[in-house]
Amino acid sequence: MSDHLLDHSTLHASSVVFDGAVVAKWSRATFERMRSGGLTAAQCTICVWEGIKDTLLNIAQFYRYFEEHADLIMPCCSLADIAEAKRTGRVGIVLGWQNTSGVEDRIELLPLYKKLGVGFIQLTYNTQNHVAGGCWEKHDGGLSAFGERMVLEMNRTGIVVDLSHVGARSISDAIAVSRKPCAFTHVCPAGLFPYARNKTDAQLKELVERGGFVGVAATYTPFLCRGAEATLDDAIDVLEYVINVCGGEQVGVGTDSTDDQDDAFFDWARQDKGHGGRIVPTRGTAPAMKDFGSLAHWPHLTQTMQRRGWSEMRIRRILGENWLRFLKEVW
Repeated sequence: MSDHLLDHSTLHASSVVFDGAVVAKWSRATFERMRSGGLTAAQCTICVWEGIKDTLLNIAQFYRYFEEHADLIMPCCSLADIAEAKRTGRVGIVLGWQNTSGVEDRIELLPLYKKLGVGFIQLTYNTQNHVAGGCWEKHDGGLSAFGERMVLEMNRTGIVVDLSHVGARSISDAIAVSRKPCAFTHVCPAGLFPYARNKTDAQLKELVERGGFVGVAATYTPFLCRGAEATLDDAIDVLEYVINVCGGEQVGVGTDSTDDQDDAFFDWARQDKGHGGRIVPTRGTAPAMKDFGSLAHWPHLTQTMQRRGWSEMRIRRILGENWLRFLKEVW
């Protein structure tokens, strides 16, 4: 098929569009923007610092959302669910954690959480926990023995091992221990901007050489060298950089979108354990990219891909088909 037989809106609407990380403030308005942006499915954060009780309460809240907003969203626990979301024109919600704090020290809870719809768990959020060291931790001691058991149980139950906020030594340990491919669900390359959360070319290659997957936070301005001045052309530059490092079949998008989150949320997220010392020095909300101001603007990304000369096949892969292949292997 010729690269330009479809206009960008038709191409976007007919594609599977998967967002590897959304950290929005959840509301009907957010779900409406997700649907108007053509999202087929997304990993949606429901745990950052929360322990068992509060994580369960957050899951319960989402099940209320599934009932109250059934015209917009549905739970997604499998590839069949993602296909159903696409068929019915709703957004499939995959519950995800940015930390392993939701199990505290009880690994045996993982199969229960899997049945409740948790499909992604990040090993640690910025700092040290029972499992591993974070990317903002002063010293990264690597994966603990408890962490090794956690990774193997996540493998067994079919939960993606997410290493986005994890420290360098802990990343290598987890990739080596894991029996299934791991993921960076929302990162940018340090080769373009040497920020603590960004990953080096060596780390990106280490991950994909073991079958892992990279969700690129190409529209998240704090990870980009031009910051709040960045545009979707910068986002395409970042995606092309990662594709050149990792290949075209193990890369997708994880926007790390924080739609409607306020200063209080960011202050909480950037403190150790949500209440301790400040870890991330940045203050205030993350500035939205000028031409990607919310999740409703996903079609703008597809339009820019097409304008930059990307083939239809490459666009469809990066929008979601690559994510589906990865999830089929891990889930």
